[in-house]
Amino acid sequence: MKTAIVAVTNDLTTDQRVHRTCTALSQSGYRVILVGRRLRESLTLKPREYATDRLRLLCDKGPGFYAEYNIRLFFYLLSKKADLFVTNDTDTLPAGYFASLLRRVPLLHDCHEYFRGVPELVGRPAVTRAWKFFEDLIFPRLKHVVAVNDPVADLYRHEYGITIEVIRNVPFSREPEDRSQKEVMGIPADRKVILYQGAVNVDRGLEEVIRAMRYVRQDAVFVIAGTGDIITDLRQLVSEEQLGDRVLFTGQIPFQELPKYTAMADIGLSVEKEVGINYQNCLPNKFLDYIQARVPVLVTPFAEMKKIVEQYGIGRFVKDHEPEHLAQQLDEMLGDEEALAGYRRNMEQAAHDLCWENERNVLFRVLNQIH
Repeated sequence: MKTAIVAVTNDLTTDQRVHRTCTALSQSGYRVILVGRRLRESLTLKPREYATDRLRLLCDKGPGFYAEYNIRLFFYLLSKKADLFVTNDTDTLPAGYFASLLRRVPLLHDCHEYFRGVPELVGRPAVTRAWKFFEDLIFPRLKHVVAVNDPVADLYRHEYGITIEVIRNVPFSREPEDRSQKEVMGIPADRKVILYQGAVNVDRGLEEVIRAMRYVRQDAVFVIAGTGDIITDLRQLVSEEQLGDRVLFTGQIPFQELPKYTAMADIGLSVEKEVGINYQNCLPNKFLDYIQARVPVLVTPFAEMKKIVEQYGIGRFVKDHEPEHLAQQLDEMLGDEEALAGYRRNMEQAAHDLCWENERNVLFRVLNQIH
């Protein structure tokens, strides 16, 4: 049996795209090993149909982490029998590329985003130049590349003149879950739930939504399902605004359990601010998860999300991130039961079309080209 080693820099708990890639590799006849890192607060992983391995590192963040991880990953890949390496984003690419050269093992690279456009690199020219050095060195030599959407693929195609297939971040098809998670979280059944799920990072509009909850109808709560770089700041903001009964935090949720939380929502949010090329070109996991859960959406009208919302008629667009205006939009949506019911009906077709069972065929075709 062929072996594929898949590498990421996260702790494997919540990464749904990589999980879908690994399941498709397994279905293609590979024995799969998914490699990430273990953090002090990492949850125990639930059993999967493929093997997982998490490296313990001395550095948790910054240049030291990326250097240490790539060195450790490089020697890890050299030490394992493999027929395919899969790297996810530029932060795993140096180790994967040089190991593939030495071992003469094919490499498949997956671009989850335009890496130099992430908000964490905005205003950090020295760090951006360092990553550009590796991309300029390696990308023109890559033979097998996939990307999360057309805008990201186009950016790399234009810059490096390489062939890139698009595999969107669509979830597995599923029937809608019941909404019992409301009661598990202590939310009365008659309360309205506004949900944000996913990485809790900068410029995702979360501070503005929290402030908006001062003005939103009193029977609504805002649930933040996930964790990230600014989670402590958001908890502090909730305390300062005295909104502890209106804004709830779930903490980190394994992706296997996330659909239960998604299903309890009346509105799903993806209200990123217009900063950086990645947000402008994003097609987030959470947005597509809301569709599978048949949850109407309120989103920033970035091109990829706007196209889907308008095609299927499944929600509305943020016009302004000012808190009072956000509150008005949320109240208008929550108060229009007829429109919400229409969005949910329209989501049946969107959920049927935008699912992994359709999208994985692109990955199967790429794998056939590799071998």
